[in-house]
Amino acid sequence: MTTEMQEIAITEEKPLLQGQPDPAKDAEAAARILLDQGQEHSIETPHGLLHVTLHGTSNTRRPAILTFHDVGLDSKSCFSPLFKFEEMQEIVKNFTLVHIDAPGQEEGAASYPMGYQYPSMEQIAEMIPAVLTYFNFRSVIGVGVGAGAYILSRFTMAHPDSVEGLVLVNIDPQARGWMDWAAQKITTLTSSLTEQILSHLFSQEEMSANADLVKSHRDRISKAPNLINIELFWRGYNSRRDLIIDRTSNFKCPVMLVVGDQAPYEEAAVECNSKLDPTTTSFLKMADAGGLPQLTQPSKLTEAFKYFIQGMGYMASSVMTRLSRSRTTSLSSSYSMEGERERSRTLSQSSQGGQMPPSPSHTMEVSC
Repeated sequence: MTTEMQEIAITEEKPLLQGQPDPAKDAEAAARILLDQGQEHSIETPHGLLHVTLHGTSNTRRPAILTFHDVGLDSKSCFSPLFKFEEMQEIVKNFTLVHIDAPGQEEGAASYPMGYQYPSMEQIAEMIPAVLTYFNFRSVIGVGVGAGAYILSRFTMAHPDSVEGLVLVNIDPQARGWMDWAAQKITTLTSSLTEQILSHLFSQEEMSANADLVKSHRDRISKAPNLINIELFWRGYNSRRDLIIDRTSNFKCPVMLVVGDQAPYEEAAVECNSKLDPTTTSFLKMADAGGLPQLTQPSKLTEAFKYFIQGMGYMASSVMTRLSRSRTTSLSSSYSMEGERERSRTLSQSSQGGQMPPSPSHTMEVSC
């Protein structure tokens, strides 16, 4: 018996040597790192430099999502947990994300010298148009927390055509009154800067119930190398002027107010809601949430943000999950149509119940 053997030549079209990098995979990995870490920019403005981090591309027809953080935080500590949340990725992939750090508040910022004249809240708001010009943004959806909510409100009032929507967390539009000023003076004498800022970020109930979160922020603030910068921002916020808000002369875009039912500024947010146009305002009160709902309850805030964006005409095919699957979500809404009629309703949503109305065309209060 004979066995015939045939020699078969096997060729490789694009042979790769062992250990040779794959350009396609390297490019993909680099893109992922860039998307996660963002592109950092220092932008010149009429009142100094602003540190801005861009995620995604500025070449988009949709408005960019522009964020502004609160006192005692920077853009990373204020917003990273929210925008890195799993269910938020659907939004992140569809919009350019821009994080603004208040002057001198970014991680690694050099401390300002003694006697430095820090910009006022109004001046910081005047710095934002330079950011839009730098990236060639036609419009944005603003997301602000605390002091950042106040600053974005100022910017929106001055540049209504540049803002398509506004999400304000823990907004306090009122300036400090004489009683507040006196109490602040006493607090300054008896409490450290760190404790003053913590009382701004957290309620007393939250300080007791969420000790680990409070401790992490206490350590971060007290050990910050640019603590003088944080103090200047804090002083500037306490010296803010009233936001003139009424139903005939206020925001020209849809607004969603967000506050936790245990937040220090719950009453201020409720008061602000009463002054806004009910046909363009949504009011979200989050149950069992304190001063930083974007950190403690990112799932609920993400879901509400998706509804808000849908009401603006974007992401119409997005599937809502969390709120509609929650065990019970009570929704009470009231609205007026041209001042001729008013009605209120209460909906109870079980795991198989309906969804919240996606349109921001009426005022709604949600406890979830």
